[in-house]
Amino acid sequence: MSHMRKAILSALLALPVCIAAQFSWHWWMVARFVETTDNAYIQADISVVSPRVQGYVREVPAADNQLVKAGDILVKLDDRDYVTKVVEALARVQAQRAALRGIAGQVARQLAVADEAAAALASAQAEQRRAEQDYQRYRNLAHGEIASRQRLEAAQAEARKADAAVQKAQAAVAAEKDEILVLEAQRKQAEEVVSAAEAALEAARIDVDSTTIRAPLDGVIGNRSVQVGQLVKPGTQLLSVVPLSRVYVIANFKETQLARMRGGQKVELQVDAFPDRPVTGMVESFSPATGSLFSLLPPENATGNFVKIVQRLPVRIGLPPDNVLAGLLRPGLSVKVTIDTRGDGGTASSLGGVLGTAHAAPAMASR
Repeated sequence: MSHMRKAILSALLALPVCIAAQFSWHWWMVARFVETTDNAYIQADISVVSPRVQGYVREVPAADNQLVKAGDILVKLDDRDYVTKVVEALARVQAQRAALRGIAGQVARQLAVADEAAAALASAQAEQRRAEQDYQRYRNLAHGEIASRQRLEAAQAEARKADAAVQKAQAAVAAEKDEILVLEAQRKQAEEVVSAAEAALEAARIDVDSTTIRAPLDGVIGNRSVQVGQLVKPGTQLLSVVPLSRVYVIANFKETQLARMRGGQKVELQVDAFPDRPVTGMVESFSPATGSLFSLLPPENATGNFVKIVQRLPVRIGLPPDNVLAGLLRPGLSVKVTIDTRGDGGTASSLGGVLGTAHAAPAMASR
């Protein structure tokens, strides 16, 4: 019995040692590489829907918690005022186009008049050449006393008259060309007015289309505050569309836990709402600053008393689209996150990698 008693006593004494050894081995091989936090929540890129134009709400087809597809009608505003503006803008466009066609007709007619003036100038120049030749011929004949002095003076008068006719025709051509330039400037101005009227018409049509508010993406309706008959203005929050198929996790790890974290590392997620259904995710990226710096009132440690507080850095964790809780996760749910940092993740996205690159760049430049 004494031997039995000694064996039992030895076993009892060795048991704590074995437990301590096993715990130490597990800590050394596994636990020291595992980082955990329960400061984590489901997030999603929620789209807040607001109107682009002012108006009274005529219809709200979207209901609370309704599943919608991108392009589905969510809210309809009274569009009568905007339809009237489209009619007015269309009338202005038609009027300006008619004015442009009138100016184009004037330009065409003026071109014809200019052609007539150019023809008249050519005729006058031909008559000038004929009169000049007659004058030279009679002057030669007058020197030989073959032609009378009266006939020479008549030829000279005809030549001067032809010169004046040429000058008059040249002035007429110049005037007609100047008139064409004026009409061309008017036509260009009219074209700009037509373009402005067409732009106003397109803006009016866009306003009409904007009275029908559609879902920007697939998701579920939430936070609906719009009601029929309500007067809404641009920027008024009507409702939100939550894309439940694209949720992710934001885990706020302490700065002392980040040294071995890498992008691509596997993450074990336990959602408080579904404790018996764990989900596997992956580290996607790290926030460029701690959460305190993005707060409404960032801390200013350079003034007053200073107390060191361990900071937390948001880490984004992606979820596979075919995870076991797909469609069940809601933004805001609490999550417990566990990361085994022994894996390298297969990507350079890490806090250490970013800092290492930032320090290496100046060193390479100095070489």
